[in-house]
Amino acid sequence: MASHIIFVALIAIASITAMAADPSQLQDFCVADENSTALVNGHPCKGSKKVTADDFFFSGLDVAGNTSNAVGSKVTPVNVVQIPGLNTFSISLVRIDYAPFGLNPPHTHPRATEVLVVLEGTILVGFVTSNPENKHYTKVLDKGDVFVFPQGLIHYQYNNWTTSAVAIAGLSSQNPGVITVGNAVFGSTPPILDDVLAKAFQVSKETIDKIQAQF
Repeated sequence: MASHIIFVALIAIASITAMAADPSQLQDFCVADENSTALVNGHPCKGSKKVTADDFFFSGLDVAGNTSNAVGSKVTPVNVVQIPGLNTFSISLVRIDYAPFGLNPPHTHPRATEVLVVLEGTILVGFVTSNPENKHYTKVLDKGDVFVFPQGLIHYQYNNWTTSAVAIAGLSSQNPGVITVGNAVFGSTPPILDDVLAKAFQVSKETIDKIQAQF
């Protein structure tokens, strides 16, 4: 009996050790090998002899994004696609430009929490908690102010003023992903049946058809 208990205890310890595996990289860096066909959760590493300083570099974040679009905003990403050296580091960032009355529409980042700092102008920000509360937290941010959007929650930024605004946001993933609510619901390919959306939003199918036509 005693030996059996010891055996079970050793298995339990081994399981705990396995669950407490290294949470991050096991080397100085793992520059993403964009030419590899290996299927991994992320990117395989480029051979160290092929790594250059440019793998850790991006230029151009000082350039304003083109906000002449339907929503009046432009997101310029700097993630593992732009900087292969970010691979395994669980960080990335974006620059967001807002025209007067420009909107970064409601969206989520399925793999990252976001921390945003306003560089120029004033913006209204907010996020909504999960069901069933769906509580809306909102705040007006001025230059130098910082706000956090929790991972996976729907959030937005709106420049409700007559001057342009600029913000920088850091995200806790090398590839945070983005799901824009309107695009996902009304612009999917193939589209969600208008019967489904009409019932979900409690409106007519004609209304849904008009909304879908915008996407």
